[in-house]
Amino acid sequence: MVIFGIYYSVPLIAAGALITWLLNWYWAVPFYILAAFCLYFFRDPERTIPEGPVAVSPADGKVVAVLPDAAGANRVSIFLNVFDVHVNRTPIGGKIACVKYQRGQFLVASKEAASHSNEHNIITVDGGGSRVVFKQIAGLIARRIVCYKKPGDIVEKGERIGLIKFGSRVDVLLGPEWSVAVREGERVAAGSSIIARKNEGTE
Repeated sequence: MVIFGIYYSVPLIAAGALITWLLNWYWAVPFYILAAFCLYFFRDPERTIPEGPVAVSPADGKVVAVLPDAAGANRVSIFLNVFDVHVNRTPIGGKIACVKYQRGQFLVASKEAASHSNEHNIITVDGGGSRVVFKQIAGLIARRIVCYKKPGDIVEKGERIGLIKFGSRVDVLLGPEWSVAVREGERVAAGSSIIARKNEGTE
């Protein structure tokens, strides 16, 4: 994912160098600052993936909702601000059953309406006798969802699957066989934070 940082920062650095040559270095400072921010934004740190029958967070950010549904499942919603790592990871290991892109609006990603109204990409993973669905959701600024996986791909828990550029949201839908291990307001890290544990007797 670091390649995206280079992709955005190189033109900015080149523009800064040109302005420095034509005018003065202080006119180029905003370009250098933006280049440094792009390199920072697209950072991709390694993570220690927890073992056992657990689901890990697909994104860095703040848990903004933990909501049950009528079928006994739960939705965990995570909001990513522009300072969070934006690389997304799969909550469980298994086989990708479906990847479905849906056009939509670009509401503020921290709002509840963003879960169903915003542009999003739905990824379904079957593994360990369970099915977990998670959404990459675009936000007010984020206008580009990237997903590197396709149906039929085999993924490991915590494996990188894509990213959302510049502020976004990720929702995770967990069936009744999972017990949610996070609460609203908690900060989580992609691939290393446990968001749910498998109930005994459901493996």
